[in-house]
Amino acid sequence: MERPSLEINLPDTHEEGKLYVVDSLNNLNKLNVCPDGSQHALDEEENTGDTGENTEGSNISNQCLFFVTFILTLIVSLALVSFVIFLIIQTRNKMDQISSRLISEKKNIEELKKMNNMILKHLNQSGIKR
Repeated sequence: MERPSLEINLPDTHEEGKLYVVDSLNNLNKLNVCPDGSQHALDEEENTGDTGENTEGSNISNQCLFFVTFILTLIVSLALVSFVIFLIIQTRNKMDQISSRLISEKKNIEELKKMNNMILKHLNQSGIKR
């Protein structure tokens, strides 16, 4: 198998055209020299090294995404805390109602006991026995 020659006679072109041809030759050389796995790593290094704007833009976008996520998390947390406080207040009100009912029922039971004792005393005094 013959390797293609990397020497190419270039006609007179503009600088951009020359750079494009040289870049294409470099990519072709990488394909011939590097195995598949290392080629992917080289491409990633090349992509990150070429433009600082892409990483800077993605960094800003990541910061914005983090900020939005943080704000949403705070809002959801605030809503959950508010709901828990509401439930605590409702539970306290229900407990107060139940305790006041128990106190009033206790008073009613004590009054019924007193009336029962008075009735038994009256029956015992009148002499009616079973």
